[in-house]
Amino acid sequence: MILYDPSLTMRFRDYGIMLPISPDRGEQTLDFLGRNFYPCARGKSMPYPGPVFSIADALALLGGDGDIISRRDLERLHSGDYIAALYEDSGGKTLERELLNTYELLDARGRPRRYEPERAVEPLAGLFAVILAQTAGTYLACRLVLAEGPGFCYYLGGGMHHARYDAGAGFCLINDVAGAAAKILADGLERYRRPPNPGKPVRLIWIVDMDAHKGDGTAELIRFARERGELADPRQDAGRRRDGSGAPCILTLSIHMAKGWPLDGETLAAAKPGRAPLLSSDIDIGIDQGEEAEYTPRLAEGIRELERMTAMLTATAMLSATALPAESGGQSVPDLMLVVDGADPYEHDGLPSSGLLRLTLDQCLERDNFMYRYAMDRNIPSAWIQAGGYGERAWEPAAHFLQGIR
Repeated sequence: MILYDPSLTMRFRDYGIMLPISPDRGEQTLDFLGRNFYPCARGKSMPYPGPVFSIADALALLGGDGDIISRRDLERLHSGDYIAALYEDSGGKTLERELLNTYELLDARGRPRRYEPERAVEPLAGLFAVILAQTAGTYLACRLVLAEGPGFCYYLGGGMHHARYDAGAGFCLINDVAGAAAKILADGLERYRRPPNPGKPVRLIWIVDMDAHKGDGTAELIRFARERGELADPRQDAGRRRDGSGAPCILTLSIHMAKGWPLDGETLAAAKPGRAPLLSSDIDIGIDQGEEAEYTPRLAEGIRELERMTAMLTATAMLSATALPAESGGQSVPDLMLVVDGADPYEHDGLPSSGLLRLTLDQCLERDNFMYRYAMDRNIPSAWIQAGGYGERAWEPAAHFLQGIR
C-alpha cells in the first residue's frame, strides 16, 4: 500500500526557503504509476502496491482521531528544553530561530542564504505544523503494516533523520524515523490483527537507512535512549537479562557516503565528543566514490550482521524471537522494519552535497528490490519512507521501484 496526502507536502518556497526540493515528488510518483489520485480513496482498484491511503483513510482504518503525534511523543527522544523551544515561545521567535538554524538559512555573518523572506507567502513558523504532520505520516505507515499483517507500506514523505537530541540539523527539525519507532514501542502495539502471530507485541525494530547522508541524528537519539535505560543496548545487555524482562530494542543500520556532509572535515572538526555525527549506528557502511557497484552486496552483509545481533538478543530471552523460514537457517528477524529509502544517492540528484555517491537507476532498483524481497520473504512488516532527494528527478527511483514490485 501507499500512504500519500497532498496536505503533507512541504512547499518550502511558500516560506521563502529556496532549497532544491521539488514539492511535487509524491504527486509525480503517483502520476508515473498511471492514475489520478485526487482525492485519495481507500479500496479503489489500482496496480500493485495499492491501495493508496490518505491520512484520513489511515485513521479511519486504524480507528484513531485527534492529534497523532503529541508533544509527549517528541519529548520521548528529544530534549524537553528543545521541544519547549518549538512550542512555548511568544510570537514564534524561538521556533523561527530553530528553523533558520535547521535549514541553514543564514550564513556565519547572519546574512540570508537560500532564504528570501520577502517572497514568502506563509510565516516561517507555520512550517512546524507541516513537519508534525510529516512525522505523523511515518508513524501511520508503521501502524498500517502492523495492523494488516506482514506486508509493505510506502509513505511518500518523511525521512528527517538528521534531527538530534537538542537541535535540528541537515534540514531536519524533529526526527520522524526514530520518533515513530519509539512511539510504536511505547504504545505497546501488537504486531498483527490477523495471522501469523496475532497479538504478538512489537519488541524489536530495525531501522535501515539508505539515504546518501549518514543517519547521524537517529544514531544519537537511539544511543541516548539506551543510556537512559529505555531501550536495550545489544552490546552491553545481551547475556545479562535472561528473564525476558529486558527493554525493547531498536537496531540501526546506515549505508551512506563515506565522505561528505556530515562526515566532511569542517563538520567533524566542530563536532562535540559523544554527539552526532561522531556517534555510530549499530552498523555504519561508508561507500566511497567509485564503489557504487558494491553498494547492494555491502548492504546485504550489513543485514546479515543485524541478523546476528538479533539472534544474540533473542538467545538471551531479552526479546521474543520470530523464526525465519527453515531455509534461512532459523535466525531471528525484527517485528517491524523501517526503511529510509533515500533518493539522494541517485546519480541525477540535484543536491551538491550528495555528489560523492552516484548510483544509477538500475543500482537504486537493485538496492530497493533487495530490501523489499528480504522483508517479504521473511514476513517482516516493512514501512518505507521516501526520504532525501533533491531536484526535478528525485521522484524517479521510488516511482520505478513501486512500478516494478509484485
